[in-house]
Amino acid sequence: MITSFIFASVGYAALAFVSILDKSILTTNFKHPAVYAFYTTIFSAITVVLLPFFGFPHNIDLLWSLGSGISFGLGVWAMYIAFRHGEASHLTPLVGAVVAVATAILSYFVLNTSFSPHEKIGLTLLIGASFFLSYEKSNREKGLYLGFLWAIISGLLFAFSHISAKHIYTLYPFINGLIWTKSSIGIVGIAIILIPRFRKQIFNKKVAIPEQSQQQPVEKQKGSITKFATTKTLGIVSTLCIQYAIAIGSVAIVNALAGLQYVLVFIFIFLLTKMRPKIFSEDFTRKEFIMQTLAIVLIVTGLLFL
Repeated sequence: MITSFIFASVGYAALAFVSILDKSILTTNFKHPAVYAFYTTIFSAITVVLLPFFGFPHNIDLLWSLGSGISFGLGVWAMYIAFRHGEASHLTPLVGAVVAVATAILSYFVLNTSFSPHEKIGLTLLIGASFFLSYEKSNREKGLYLGFLWAIISGLLFAFSHISAKHIYTLYPFINGLIWTKSSIGIVGIAIILIPRFRKQIFNKKVAIPEQSQQQPVEKQKGSITKFATTKTLGIVSTLCIQYAIAIGSVAIVNALAGLQYVLVFIFIFLLTKMRPKIFSEDFTRKEFIMQTLAIVLIVTGLLFL
């Protein structure tokens, strides 16, 4: 359990940076979420070349592997759509809260997972904290809005992906399961490029990238490429750590530990908003700040129970 906790913590720390960079890229570099989702998922298809060396899962397990990868890719796409409609510091915790709730329910009924009284309390506190962190009442949005719907859809898709992956990890070696479940993410990228209007957005620079990005000097364009590469590198690190944590530990508890990521996202965005508003800025009301602080207390308490 300790090893799983350490890997999950490192993975979610990396994912906190990814969430902030993703929001920044979607705001300044990519006009359409489908375009960014394509570039995020299509590279997973490269791992197909490794399949001959690791074989294929048996019978129904092949469908579990495909379902895990495809649902993950669709979850990423839905999350990017949500980011276009709201603020990352709120929508990311909502996605995680839905993932945690759905995963706990599915792991009980699908994986026959049982939880100790302390674990149940810890899970409840972490999930509750995630909902507190998703509270948003800013100048831009108030209450429920379209971004929340897409965040919920994203969370459900991620939950199914994690449960499917855990099923595979319990039956096969970790590296085999990782390659099988992640190579199929590329199917989403292929599906996006097969849709005419999305294909036009991907290959038409004027459509895919905002006009202000096209007029950027070479130095800023290079900075955008560096930001994109950094995001994808951290994404790989977070995926490897979190998937390994899921493989050796409880998938429900690992997903609940995502509260660590949301605390870091909130702290980083709050500091950037106050100190470097030109780089990244979000609205923070007094009530909202109190809700975020309460959530952090709940997360610390929940971690103690776990």
